[in-house]
Amino acid sequence: MSPVYLLAASFLTPDPMLPPDRVKLKLKEKTYSSSLKTETAPTSVPKISPSLELPTLEFSERNSFTAEPASVVQSHPSRMRIAKDSQSEARLLPKLPPEAALNRTFFDPNSSAIAFDRPTSGSQLFQQRIAALKIGRVYTRLSGNSLKSSWYKAATKPSSEQWRQLLEWEAKAIASGQGTNRLNVLVGDSLTLWFPPEGLPSDSLWLNQGMSGENTKLIFKRLSAFASTKPSNIYVMGGINDLKQGASDREILNNLTLIVRRLRQNHPQAQVVMQSILPTRRAEMSNERIRYLNDQILAMAQREGAGYLDLYSLFSDADGNLREDFTTDGIHLTALGYQVWQSEIQMASELNQQYASGF
Repeated sequence: MSPVYLLAASFLTPDPMLPPDRVKLKLKEKTYSSSLKTETAPTSVPKISPSLELPTLEFSERNSFTAEPASVVQSHPSRMRIAKDSQSEARLLPKLPPEAALNRTFFDPNSSAIAFDRPTSGSQLFQQRIAALKIGRVYTRLSGNSLKSSWYKAATKPSSEQWRQLLEWEAKAIASGQGTNRLNVLVGDSLTLWFPPEGLPSDSLWLNQGMSGENTKLIFKRLSAFASTKPSNIYVMGGINDLKQGASDREILNNLTLIVRRLRQNHPQAQVVMQSILPTRRAEMSNERIRYLNDQILAMAQREGAGYLDLYSLFSDADGNLREDFTTDGIHLTALGYQVWQSEIQMASELNQQYASGF
């Protein structure tokens, strides 16, 4: 039986090793505190519709990220702009309060020198996600240190085609077992690929369609991989690899426009949310240019009836560069950087739910 159908079957079958009262799922309380803190096994798990039985066992372990100070990611207004119709009435709320005591805990997917109890290379992450499919689990609902025996010594680098096939398998599995459950999709490059699953709001399903090294043209070409899913929200981030590869502003914006239009065509029920390109600490990628592109992305999102999530303002320092404590190499993010992004996704997800229900 293929991994796709194994996963789909698990959606509909409670884990026989768990007593019936452990299979019941309960809605997680609203919180914006750090999702990277070490936690004990929860007594309840988020509410999921009956058509998707996800056993409590999937939530019995958390990753070993060093806990950040509670004050770093606190309750704060979202930077989300919601498109109310095709004309898009923009809505903007204030940004995160400035400096707090910061813990420089690094999340570096490219470094083998930093030992985390979770995948630190693309090879390891690929094998972990394959292993999750084989046992009928949803990767985004597992802790980062799950299935360690399957990926810990992984060394063979998967090809781009193998990654695309994996993303397609995961999407087909979700489509087969989604039922009436809410689904959110993350679309993008390596920044999205390494988004920690523990940081995703757990009152709905999540599908991560991030792929390392991809520019906006390549992202557009693989949107069909999850066309059969029925997401409520689709969060898109792309453009940084285009800048690295010398693409023009017009090319980037045209590709992002095509992405929005294709997503709205494939998923008319979904709110498509364009996320701003993040600042960098790389001299060859001008942050002034990135700010200009973000202004154009916002304008495009409004024209196309999409939402817009301003992350640039939260990630930039006083000089307009990516905050040093948010990055490992001037582009990729530390655990702290992902915490801030997680908090904004949480806020945006809840804001979209409120809007969908008429506030």
